[in-house]
This record gives sequence, C-alpha cells and structure tokens, in this order.
Amino acid sequence: MKASDVMTVGAATIRSDASAPEAARLMLQYAISGLPVVDAAGHVVGIITEGDFLRRTETGTERQHRPRWLEVLLGPGRLADEYVHSHSRKVEEVMTRQVVTVAEETPVDEIARLMERHRIKRVNNTVVGIVSRANLLRGLARLADQAPAATANDLAIREQILTELDAQVWGRRAPIDVTVRNGIVQLWGPVADERVAQALRVAAENVPGVKGVEVTTLP
Repeated sequence: MKASDVMTVGAATIRSDASAPEAARLMLQYAISGLPVVDAAGHVVGIITEGDFLRRTETGTERQHRPRWLEVLLGPGRLADEYVHSHSRKVEEVMTRQVVTVAEETPVDEIARLMERHRIKRVNNTVVGIVSRANLLRGLARLADQAPAATANDLAIREQILTELDAQVWGRRAPIDVTVRNGIVQLWGPVADERVAQALRVAAENVPGVKGVEVTTLP
C-alpha cells in the first residue's frame, strides 16, 4: 500500500501571505488540524497547524515572563522569535517551515516510520471534558472578528508601541527610536539580530491605527 491509496485528495491549502485568523477559519471550516502553506507558484513552503496557535496573545496563552536567569540564557533572539510566533498576524511568520513530504508512490510503512521519527501525531485524552486546540482556534477567529476599529492617533500609537517594547526583554535591550506619522510607524536603531527586527515590526503592526511599518536597522 502506498501514499496515493490512503491520502485525502484535494487537500485545502493556504497562501503564505494570508492572515493567521484566515488559516484558523479554514481549519474550522474543513474540520482539519493543519494546512499546507504554499507560495504564489503553488509550491509547499511550510505547514500551519493547531499547534502553531496554542501560544497566541489573542487567547491569552502566549508565554509569560520567565525567570531572569532563563531569559538571559535564552537570549533576546530566541525570545523575539517566540514573540513573533505568538503575535504575528501573517501565516508565513506563524507556520512551521520544516515540512516532511512524501511522494504518491511512497509505501505507507515508510510514512509510518517518518511519523514516528518526527513525532507527528494527534492524541486526545478526556476525563469529564476536553479543551481542544480547535477550541483555541474558535476563540482566535472570534476575537479577530471582534477587533475594534482603529481610532488611535499618532501619539497614542507611539506610546502603545513603546509600552509593548518595554514589556519585552528583547525590546528593552534594543535602543530603538519610534516615530509615527499618519499611522505609518518608523523604527530605527542598532539591531544586529534579524529576529529582533522582525519582532519589532510585529509589535508595531499589532497596535490599532497602524497603517504601515518601516524598520531600519543600523550597523
């Protein structure tokens, strides 16, 4: 028996430039736990699953502050990476890039070995009830629909961004200048780690009223 004998034909996919809430809605619509992510040419570039939505700021499940010694050990880059994963609204920044793929002719026993080796599985365990990943997805999709319209002015936007950066270890360590003009945020400063630069942009994008973000890193 081979992959083509057991696979689901016509699986749903999502573009890498789609939004994270859109991915959540598709998974709920088709009652699936993951979506292959494709680029404009239709090539697989990643996969987004329920597990990628476990730690999200919208549902209050993002990782809280760790002990100071652990934050120092992990470093600002790793912490910035986690921030992007839990706060970004873009599929390409939330998805898992390491994808295991097989051909249609791949024997199912080889597929089973791959699943064991990479620990790709889903397990349910109930006592008197269960809170599933799908429950978190519904919460994320619902909260996205209820997001208030942007009313913040430039000064309020800047203050919210500075407050968010001050709350993050990687943000406090990055001497960043923040300016806002007509909803366009400009962030610039000496940032050597690309992951921190990405986290800075995500932090700014999530503030209501922001229309665009420009990040300039200095050497």
